[in-house]
Amino acid sequence: MSRSIGKWKLPQPTDIKEENEWVQIPRIARTIPFGYKQNEEDPDILDPIPTELDLLEKARSHINQYSYREVANWLVANTGRQISHVGLRKRLQHERQRKQTAASIRKWADYAEKAIAKAKEIEEARTGAKANASN
Repeated sequence: MSRSIGKWKLPQPTDIKEENEWVQIPRIARTIPFGYKQNEEDPDILDPIPTELDLLEKARSHINQYSYREVANWLVANTGRQISHVGLRKRLQHERQRKQTAASIRKWADYAEKAIAKAKEIEEARTGAKANASN
């Protein structure tokens, strides 16, 4: 059991909030996502726009009652920034998918940790048994 189990790579969320405050994210695509603007000093960093991101969170709860088109129009009216109903749907679906993937990977990481601990326990018991038998 001296083999390494490798590294676990968790999916990175697109919207990061630390202590109820939005933080900067790296720019990974040509388009700038809703709720962010390009940093003036570094074009590869996106600065959060807290009002837009807070309204996007509120919009997520409205999706259960209204259509994507109505919620997207509500967002445009309240923020002044354009987002289509298709863009909103894709954004929310990708976030949901990333959260599910992250939860699955965390669950499998937990299983792996338990299996490694159990394997070490069994290995130590076996090694001790062999050492006593060979004396």
